[in-house]
Amino acid sequence: MHILSASLRDYARTHVDDAVAAEFLAFLASSPAVFERTHAAGHFTASAWLVGADGARVLLTHHRKLGRWLQLGGHADGDADLARVALREAEEESGLAGLRVEGGIFDLDRHRIPARGGEPEHWHYDVRYVVRACGGEAFAVSAESLALAWVPVRALAGDPAVDASLRRMARRWLARG
Repeated sequence: MHILSASLRDYARTHVDDAVAAEFLAFLASSPAVFERTHAAGHFTASAWLVGADGARVLLTHHRKLGRWLQLGGHADGDADLARVALREAEEESGLAGLRVEGGIFDLDRHRIPARGGEPEHWHYDVRYVVRACGGEAFAVSAESLALAWVPVRALAGDPAVDASLRRMARRWLARG
């Protein structure tokens, strides 16, 4: 069994109110090319809910292409180990060292990416993991971001102006205690 398939099944068992896991499993089974960004219907991406050492703040990017504040992450580019992809993207986009993935899948989000340049509109099947900053928290802004900021998780949870998936992750993080 594919490691992502097992992880999605684990997620579905622990998040019985979240039916999106079945959709992700069906997409995973639909084609061997689902980890490639050339797959026209869409592709898997991985994101990092990058929390500070104290767990009270999350590092967000003001995404250059989308112009919105979001979690760090990116394309799998053929790598089926999405936890590894989330960690790599967090390191590349933040410049932070000493990051660590904690636990299994934290959140799932399927969202449409608008057409841009020669790239047609498509779906991202985003698998999200908790990544913790275990070393310093002085970040470096990469070319993919307009800015980075440590944001209090509690502030995200109740802000209706914040992306709905960020609010959901913030509430899920706070519910963990």
